Amino acid sequence: MDTRSHNRAAWDHAAATGNHWTVPVPREVIAAAREGSWSIILTPRKPVPRTWFPALEGLDVLCLAGAGGQQGPILAAAGAQVTVFDNSPGQLAQDRLVADRDGLTITTVEGDMANLACFEDGSFDLVVHPCSNCFVESVRPVWREASRVLRRGGALLAGFCQPILLCLDPELEDRGIMQMKYAVPYSGLTSTTEEERRRLVEKNEPFTFGHTLEDQIGGQLDAGLVLTGFYEDIHLEGAKPNDWMPTFGATRAIKS
Repeated sequence: MDTRSHNRAAWDHAAATGNHWTVPVPREVIAAAREGSWSIILTPRKPVPRTWFPALEGLDVLCLAGAGGQQGPILAAAGAQVTVFDNSPGQLAQDRLVADRDGLTITTVEGDMANLACFEDGSFDLVVHPCSNCFVESVRPVWREASRVLRRGGALLAGFCQPILLCLDPELEDRGIMQMKYAVPYSGLTSTTEEERRRLVEKNEPFTFGHTLEDQIGGQLDAGLVLTGFYEDIHLEGAKPNDWMPTFGATRAIKS
């Protein structure tokens, strides 16, 4: 299975059918951002603290695996020089839609989040990585590449799934029962049965991967980043794990 090709097609389908994470922000949000009133999310609900951001005017920002017409356009309207990098052409089209609609300058690049070879070392002051590394088989290359393209003193703001989120039995979860079915780390390619994988393909859903905290957090440290902030978040409204635990995390890390 070519995971990247399958997930690209799955997210193109999501963008075409109005998935929550593919709906561009409205004009009013862009207008407010131009006036200095803005926020973005890395996880389902909590806004990223404004104290996590440097002054955005003229800042070189990479939205890493963060297309969909949401974070990138807001940061561009707030004054940043934004590049949006994503695996899905359909998602990238949403950022161009907002840029054309609202007169923003945004560069869009298609590619694999674990391979940023198209960018030179030290190209960006800020990397914004919304919760999306659950769609790659190995997360440590993502951290290494994000660190490489950051300038010294630059920041990586990243959201991610807590490992347990993808290990619950989905059928029992629908009945309000939280029971582990898969081991950590979870792989949509090897943890599941052939029948489960077939259903994902038929439903145009992406393959997901639940990385360990050692890879999510330790991987950033090993990539030469220093953690300076962390918070947890819960899922969207109605998700069963919300009654039990936070299932997302977000980090702020500085390139030393």
